[in-house]
Amino acid sequence: MNSKIRQKSILSATEKHIRQTFETEGSGHDWWHIYRVWKLAVQIQKNEGGDLFIVEMAALLHDLDDWKLKEKDSQENKTQQWPESIEVTHAEQTKIIEVIQQVSFKGAGVETPALCAEAKIVQDADRLDAIGAIGIARTFAYGGNKNRLIYDPEIKPEMHQNFEAYKSSTAPTINHFYEKLLLLKERLNTDSAKEIAKGRHKFMEDFLHRFFKEWDGKI
Repeated sequence: MNSKIRQKSILSATEKHIRQTFETEGSGHDWWHIYRVWKLAVQIQKNEGGDLFIVEMAALLHDLDDWKLKEKDSQENKTQQWPESIEVTHAEQTKIIEVIQQVSFKGAGVETPALCAEAKIVQDADRLDAIGAIGIARTFAYGGNKNRLIYDPEIKPEMHQNFEAYKSSTAPTINHFYEKLLLLKERLNTDSAKEIAKGRHKFMEDFLHRFFKEWDGKI
């Protein structure tokens, strides 16, 4: 089979599989999050290069084994199982998994370098969807899903120095802006993503300014 036709068939099957898997997810990591990351990654790749097939597959699969969604103590590796079940070559599988492993944010004090062009693109696309108006909506969706307070002035943000501390945090949702979201603009890899991030970052700053004024009853 022609390589392009094969890849198109794999992407179509993967899109269908991921949509079915995530369409009822209510934590802000639903199908439409993955769809936006996928489309953003394709948009960035046009300017930044890299293997488009690897970028698209990694974007589609990047949340399949996300720790935030996985059942406690589950050892199942869905990210590996899916490519093995279709016509993805061993070399492609290795590259896709390598990219996905470099995508996630693991704490404000934790280095999360993206080492190849494809990982830089997918990491940027995922981070762009965590900021701006969409990022605000997703943050409160996740907080509600985890029964977190919106805000508590007595609980201060923490710059987690390791992944375990970040993972175990149960802090109010507003803290997440300072522990992650407001840091992302300066941690993007590509010029394309940095340009998109400017307006999204400013929107979050404006939102927080308004939030605290209303919290204090000033407006």
